[in-house]
Amino acid sequence: MFPAAVACRSVAGRDDLTDEQWDLIEPLMPSSGRGGQWRNHRQVIDGILWQLRTGAPWRDVPERYGPWKTLHERLRRWTAGGTWDRILEHAQTLQADAGSIEWVFSIDSSVVRAHQHSAGARKKGHPGRPGSRTSSSPTRRWAARAAD
Repeated sequence: MFPAAVACRSVAGRDDLTDEQWDLIEPLMPSSGRGGQWRNHRQVIDGILWQLRTGAPWRDVPERYGPWKTLHERLRRWTAGGTWDRILEHAQTLQADAGSIEWVFSIDSSVVRAHQHSAGARKKGHPGRPGSRTSSSPTRRWAARAAD
């Protein structure tokens, strides 16, 4: 039979890690020091990336990536342990050394518009405007005439 790593390389989805990508990050992965055998790291990373890319709930991750609880727990552990930070730093260093990294900054300049009636309309209670309740014009009091 084939080892798990070889079998995993031959069955890759369209958006899964390529062999070259995996070869770059495999040395950065933590060793399985918990006594039991861990699920294949490459399969887990592919499942985590699938969930993050699609935004689907964890329970909807395809079965080919393994149990969703395993994926979620590994993401949580690797985030807390700094594994994802090491992978990012390594990838940025490799790309910077190769001269193929291009930093692009995007500044959001969206405009938030108020409703057309929110500006310039008369408001009750605004001082100094005619017809407002607190304007400086004299207050008229109307009283009913007494019945004869």
